[in-house]
Amino acid sequence: MSYQILDQTNRRQLAEALRNDTWVVACLCANWCGSCREYDAAFRAWAERYPQHHFVWIDIEDQADLVGELDIDNFPTLLMERGATVAFFGPMEPDTRLAERLLLAQMEKSDAELQREAISSAERRSWQQDCSLLDKLADVIG
Repeated sequence: MSYQILDQTNRRQLAEALRNDTWVVACLCANWCGSCREYDAAFRAWAERYPQHHFVWIDIEDQADLVGELDIDNFPTLLMERGATVAFFGPMEPDTRLAERLLLAQMEKSDAELQREAISSAERRSWQQDCSLLDKLADVIG
């Protein structure tokens, strides 16, 4: 299983997953959030079902320097990224079934389809500019 709780010491693991074109599913949460704490077990179970992908738990307060100015309105918020392409960014119900269907739908798309969607609207273009974990981890990759 490829699952990590992001901290200052293991950012390279996340950067390498993105650099290797692995699907990354990031849960952006906060330790004080009850919904996030409840979602954690379901998120880990989801990660166990998809060991070929990289699942990462990011506490937005502990990792504020990485998260930066991301607009996180509700918890949990998910970010799905492959390489430098953000396929989804937004709040999700604290149930992984819908998120899993969303990931499966993204995985079926070709690179060309993902790229077309990435620039298809102002919102999606802003995801590429503001949300890319690969870009945010550029200093780790070197």
